[in-house]
Amino acid sequence: MSSLMLTIMLVGFAASIPVAIAIGLAAIAGIELHTRFPMIVAPQQIFIALDKFPLAAIPFFILAGNLMDIGGISRRLVEFAKSIVGGIQGGLPATCIVTCMIFAAISGSSVATTFAIGAVMIPALVKHGYPVAFAAALQATAAELGVIIPPSIPMILYGVTTQTSIPELFIAGFGPGILIAAALIVTVLVWCRIKGWGKRDGEGRLPFLKALRQAGWALFMPVVVLGGIYGGITTPTEASVIAVIYAIIVGMFIHREIRLADLYPIFRRSVISASVIMFIIACAALFSYLLNRQGVPDAAAEWLVRNFDGAGIYLLGVNLFLFVVGMFVETSASIIVLAPILSDAAHRFGIDQVHFGTIMVVNLALGMITPPFGVNLFAAAQVAGVGIEQMMRYLVIFIAVVFACLMVITYLPAITLVLPHLVFR
Repeated sequence: MSSLMLTIMLVGFAASIPVAIAIGLAAIAGIELHTRFPMIVAPQQIFIALDKFPLAAIPFFILAGNLMDIGGISRRLVEFAKSIVGGIQGGLPATCIVTCMIFAAISGSSVATTFAIGAVMIPALVKHGYPVAFAAALQATAAELGVIIPPSIPMILYGVTTQTSIPELFIAGFGPGILIAAALIVTVLVWCRIKGWGKRDGEGRLPFLKALRQAGWALFMPVVVLGGIYGGITTPTEASVIAVIYAIIVGMFIHREIRLADLYPIFRRSVISASVIMFIIACAALFSYLLNRQGVPDAAAEWLVRNFDGAGIYLLGVNLFLFVVGMFVETSASIIVLAPILSDAAHRFGIDQVHFGTIMVVNLALGMITPPFGVNLFAAAQVAGVGIEQMMRYLVIFIAVVFACLMVITYLPAITLVLPHLVFR
């Protein structure tokens, strides 16, 4: 049954059938052809998969990100970041990275970060003489910080799927996120020096204190959201609701950039985005349930332990495997289907589950900027009005930098685990 399901799923991917439908069809075929289960099992398992309190955080964080975009928070964050790093040669690309890092601590979504920050940064970069393809490639890459720095939707999914602490996963993402951001900043600064770009990046930069005052409410939002989680005051789900309320109050009554008429399109876009993710989660959970009934996770974990000589080799093999998977399969589906199998084997090798979850999320985040199905690529290309093939000459360098950071994160666990150990253990 497992072979049939995997074959149908892969054929569906090759035929460009939407990910959720391809996985769902494979699961239904497995039930119909290889089990005696009544078909009522499908809706039952879908309901069980979605009936989890932590999953409610996903639509609320998506809504909060959209509210911040329309409410002017993203623009103020750009001005604040520019006041810090925008005065040096190459400061504008560095501003893009710093802004994405700050916005990531609010939205939890890389695609939301791409649209919200890209709408401001890509035109600004082009205006200062940067190639439009470079601007789009940089924005797509920097936006992946949205799923690494907490709050993170993929980390919520990993935590729910593997019964790993979501607050620990959240705080573990800070070290890897800062490392990747720093590596990207160094890369663009050196690149701009070599190319001679960005000598006028400081033009139009606000004084630091003025930019800080304008962005004060935006900068306080991560303090409210993450402070509530780590202070033990709120759960991640409750924090996501607070993020929505905060974004509405700031956008409507303080910045006054969200009108009552804007709420319907914001909610509509958020519902559509959340529904797509939830549909993938539902179908992938049914697929995973059938694999578990067949004993696939245990058998796969035993095979991996027998055939990989130690934790180091196992992690290298997993990283190469996930890098390829991320090119073709959506991140949410990859986590729900693969996390139980791979994390079980990692546990048998003595690898910390929080560390392994962070590795998995960082690796699959690379899939958001690798063709042919990188969602960030399509979003950045849409904002910039440029073809993905034009972005590739710049994107290769950024992918190499992030992959190098992934290797450091993989083999230096302290980068990931020092904060969880200080706060929770």
